[in-house]
Amino acid sequence: MSIFDHVQSRYEQVQQEEMSLQEYLELCRKDPSVYANAAERMLSAIGEPQTIDTAKDPRLSRIFSNKVIRRYPAFAEFYGMEEAIEQIVAYFRHAAQGLEERKQILYLLGPVGGGKSSLAERLKLLMERVPFYAIKDSPIYESPLGLFSPEEDGELLEKEYEIPQRYLRGPMSPWAAKRLKEFGGDLSRFRVVRLHPSRLNQIAVSKTEPGDENNQDISSLVGKVDIRQLELYSQDDPDAYSFSGGLCKANQGLMEFVEMFKAPIKVLHPLLTATQEGNYNPTEGMGAIPFDGIIMAHSNESEWQQFRNNRNNEAFLDRVYIVKVPYCLRVSEEIKIYQKLLEHSSLNEAPCAPDTLRMLAQFSVLSRLKEPENSSVYSKMRVYDGENLKDTDPKAKSIQEYRDAAGIDEGMDGLSTRFAFKILSKVFNFDAHEIAANPVHLLYVLEQALEREQLPKETHERYLRFIKEFLAPRYVDFIGKEIQTAYLESYTEYGQNIFDRYVTYADFWIQDQEYRDPETGELFDRQSLNEDLEKIEKPAGISNPKDFRHEVVNFVLRARAHNNGMNPSWQSYEKLRGVIEHKMFANTEELLPVISFNAKASASDQRKHEDFVDRMVQRGYTEKQVRLLSEWYLRVRKSQ
Repeated sequence: MSIFDHVQSRYEQVQQEEMSLQEYLELCRKDPSVYANAAERMLSAIGEPQTIDTAKDPRLSRIFSNKVIRRYPAFAEFYGMEEAIEQIVAYFRHAAQGLEERKQILYLLGPVGGGKSSLAERLKLLMERVPFYAIKDSPIYESPLGLFSPEEDGELLEKEYEIPQRYLRGPMSPWAAKRLKEFGGDLSRFRVVRLHPSRLNQIAVSKTEPGDENNQDISSLVGKVDIRQLELYSQDDPDAYSFSGGLCKANQGLMEFVEMFKAPIKVLHPLLTATQEGNYNPTEGMGAIPFDGIIMAHSNESEWQQFRNNRNNEAFLDRVYIVKVPYCLRVSEEIKIYQKLLEHSSLNEAPCAPDTLRMLAQFSVLSRLKEPENSSVYSKMRVYDGENLKDTDPKAKSIQEYRDAAGIDEGMDGLSTRFAFKILSKVFNFDAHEIAANPVHLLYVLEQALEREQLPKETHERYLRFIKEFLAPRYVDFIGKEIQTAYLESYTEYGQNIFDRYVTYADFWIQDQEYRDPETGELFDRQSLNEDLEKIEKPAGISNPKDFRHEVVNFVLRARAHNNGMNPSWQSYEKLRGVIEHKMFANTEELLPVISFNAKASASDQRKHEDFVDRMVQRGYTEKQVRLLSEWYLRVRKSQ
């Protein structure tokens, strides 16, 4: 199918289908979705969730405390928002059941750049997926069931067409009442059309924004008289009225009110009756206009706090269903957000050195976390991401302890994803000759950006501390390991040899036995074993070697039982892995002839250097980045 056929087919699919009122009622009997309200249609568009038993995944079990969580494919790209999305779906589920939520405004509350607008756009897109039925030519897309009186016709409709009485919500619109009068009370003259909600054409989907306090009035919600029609009709005639307000256009659908609490309070009054009573008054002396849709609003916390603290707004506060949309607090999910943003730009193909996105994500998340007592905020960030720090940081608390101490507002301030992506854009374009990103340029751009932001002194110093205390030192370790790994051809074998030797020596030392090397025949007494063990332990700063050796040997003995009597991988035990890496990477001078980009003394060194660069490129770096990062690493190590 060509693109032209594809567009033509899509156009034809959304065209109106017309039928008589009798045919519509017969359809209602066969298919309840025909008279479904907006919340029910939204639930249908969202679809069934995927249930995930987090107890089966170690990382997820730590994050979600072994609960069974639901993830909705319709919101698959909204990373780290499980709680907010579950609350939104709960709102629609309860509204569809005819509960109190049906009469409330769905209000997304969160910081700037946190994803509120994206969620709103997704909900409007979902609303477009399921068609609905309306009276033909109705300016407010009125339901055909609005032609019937709940009190007088409800019982008969339920008996004859199996339509529950709760779907008959109120009086017909002034426009429909005038048509009925013209038809002499003959309902069969009304025609029904099947419509597809549309953001483009404002069919059952509308968007309203706050205007100027002095000139914005309720007409932006309820419509107003069309002065061009006053030559033909009186001022209170429905045909003289322009049903152009947000509530008119969003009937049987979804109205988005952007930054709602920035609007003057007088503008918001029609929302009270629209939600509670299912109708609102026009600006002229006509009857009430029905509304059977969803009102969704969003704004930042400052506007909400200001509005909430005004006691005159109590009637509104009781009609708002708040869903908090905080910033993402999990590094892994924050990285996915950046990757999604990059996918929709030309930077998608540009080289991005390993750890660049992770470093930016860590900085963003650190800025959003409340600093814990008696624990490192860096450890808190790692715990929030589902890491197990039991063996590496004894002061680290459980995720629930951190959350309880931080309170419900954590994640409602800090640096936005929007800020992070602007940083990323500058990093990719930092080098005049190569569009690529790396952590060294990121560190520089971050510091420069913080200077320009003119943040409060305390906040500025805290953010700089994150860079200097957490990000930069850990990146020195990370790039050091990357360089060393590329440098050592038999890196894994070398590490395993050290591991096996350490375990053997420690085992004999604990047993207070001499050890004879099976290959060389050399005999090691307890003193010699201790000296060799200390050569591995001291560079890593092991303060209690005796306990450490017992711990390692016990771990290995247990592991051998599940590994056919063989030692486990040297990387399997976090504590000893760090010790071995310190031993392997302690001597930077050995690396210098190979990793530096100066003229080489021999062809052998040149070949080793080229092999090193090739291996770094295979790990995800450009040749230019290999040079930059190697020189930066050597310079930093030299200054330490």
